[in-house]
Amino acid sequence: MTEQASGAHHPQPRARHSGGPQSAAVEHVTGAQSLIRSLEEVGADTVFGIPGGAILPAYDPMMDSSKVRHVLVRHEQGAGHAATGYAQATGRVGVCMATSGPGATNLVTPIADAHMDSVPLVAITGQVASKAIGTDAFQEADICGITMPITKHNFLVTDPAEIPRTIAEAFHIAATGRPGPVLVDIAKDALQAQTTFTWPPHTELPGYRPVTKPHAKQIREAARLIVESKRPVLYVGGGVMKAGATAELKVLAELTGAPVTTTLMALGSFPDSHPQHVGMPGMHGAVTAVTALQKSDLLITLGARFDDRVTGKLDSFAPYAKVVHADIDPAEIGKNRAADVPIVGDAREVIADLIVAVQVEHDAGHKGDYTAWWKDLNRWRDTYPLGYDLPEDGTLSPQQVIERIGKLAPADTIYAAGVGQHQMWAAHFIGYEQPSTWLNSGGAGTMGYAVPAAMGAKAGRPDRTVWAIDGDGCFQMTNQELVTCALNNIPIKVAIINNGALGMVRQWQTLFYNQRYSNTVLHSGPESNGLVTAGKAGGGTRVPDFVKLSEAMGCVAMRCEDPAELDAVIAKANAINDRPVVIDFIVHEDAQVWPMVAAGTSNDEVMAARGVRPDFGDNED
Repeated sequence: MTEQASGAHHPQPRARHSGGPQSAAVEHVTGAQSLIRSLEEVGADTVFGIPGGAILPAYDPMMDSSKVRHVLVRHEQGAGHAATGYAQATGRVGVCMATSGPGATNLVTPIADAHMDSVPLVAITGQVASKAIGTDAFQEADICGITMPITKHNFLVTDPAEIPRTIAEAFHIAATGRPGPVLVDIAKDALQAQTTFTWPPHTELPGYRPVTKPHAKQIREAARLIVESKRPVLYVGGGVMKAGATAELKVLAELTGAPVTTTLMALGSFPDSHPQHVGMPGMHGAVTAVTALQKSDLLITLGARFDDRVTGKLDSFAPYAKVVHADIDPAEIGKNRAADVPIVGDAREVIADLIVAVQVEHDAGHKGDYTAWWKDLNRWRDTYPLGYDLPEDGTLSPQQVIERIGKLAPADTIYAAGVGQHQMWAAHFIGYEQPSTWLNSGGAGTMGYAVPAAMGAKAGRPDRTVWAIDGDGCFQMTNQELVTCALNNIPIKVAIINNGALGMVRQWQTLFYNQRYSNTVLHSGPESNGLVTAGKAGGGTRVPDFVKLSEAMGCVAMRCEDPAELDAVIAKANAINDRPVVIDFIVHEDAQVWPMVAAGTSNDEVMAARGVRPDFGDNED
């Protein structure tokens, strides 16, 4: 297989060339055996899936494989998110497998999730026999057609001879360039038929040539703008993490002296504790990060895509800034914001070349003076730090719970978050010092992501502690994968931030819908019209009882309601490493996520807290 991209990414499973007569030997096998052999050759060591009629032929030879571990999940959505968590934690391609029809369609959400967050994923699905395709056969669905908009590429295989080449190409496409999900749909008769197996196969990807090396002229122009600017910001996105460019980023940041803001997908790519880090930007970003972008005269945008959650109202975003935009996907450059200096290339190559070019400028006596800029930044940082108030009634603060989990966990812990308030609090109140320690559903915002993603991360990194920070709403979508964890020796830890409501939606109802809580209360039945809440943290009745539910699924389970017991409960969870642990943290229901930029408004209207509009003490506006 010809490698199109440079070796700039994390180590990825590749088609292995063993060389010599053995690699050229022709074996007579079934299509199913060819599939499993191909997975072994590309280095796939873990597959998350569920068998069913159309994919069943592949499960028989998998039983004989000593290299591919199969994890039997409880729902195909769990398989997809687990493969994503595995990929995000390890940097390798995640693999999930499902049968035709509903098995395949249950993978649609995690495939869309991986597509939005550029995660290398290969989804293998069974399909009805080739002669039955298009006849509305039992458990038939056109999964290639369904997933075409949300995959980087997909394949329908009806000839068993094409299986090795297709698998090699699928892994190559998923891992190189801008990573993403690839679907391989294989007809049942292709899995059952006799064929031959040879490795490595001849791959045919004539139109696939990711550009990884940036243009030298653009790099020089970017370096010139950096040293000439007065208020630059390094705006860092998830592409830097995907490229394995975090070490280079630190060198560039310290060489330039510019402030660094890391998006939700980039947390950990630059140490949170670094004095040049000004926080996360966006709708719920730190005031300093949001304001730095607004007041900046130059955005050095690396592997980020000017997402609406970062920019707010687009036409008012960073109005004074020129834009250097580097991305491996040329379609992202200029898509939302015009770039003054567009750079197509792999983030690691781009940053390495920028370091050299900036050093050349410095050697020539051209160096940026950002003294006044840092004076402003430090004033904003001191005046509007991230923080929270403890509930007056003595109940648990969700922010405090998450902050203490972060403080008490081992230094290399991996955190997977669901979506909503707890996701934002986990982004704010846990310090991320290393890459690939923060996993979340950024682009799609998929509730139910945390538990299966944590499972996949722990399967890929069994040496690491893995905490899932989940909400009570998210947890009720995918908690069945705790059974998978318990039965497969995948001892994750789960913190349920239980406020008895769909918290983020409730926050919007509080702020924008006159406190009319329509269908966001989770702890009350139909007798609650949503206009009156139970008042107590977590509500009155507990349906389900998460402790009993978790124990029934083979976990150690605890409940914590008293702030005085918080550290002891977390320490107990950290000490248990032979089975999954679930803690039901009953927290105050009225806690809100701040700072906040209301949807559709300008980032200039950022609120540091409810009713608190920052005063920046300048007349620039």
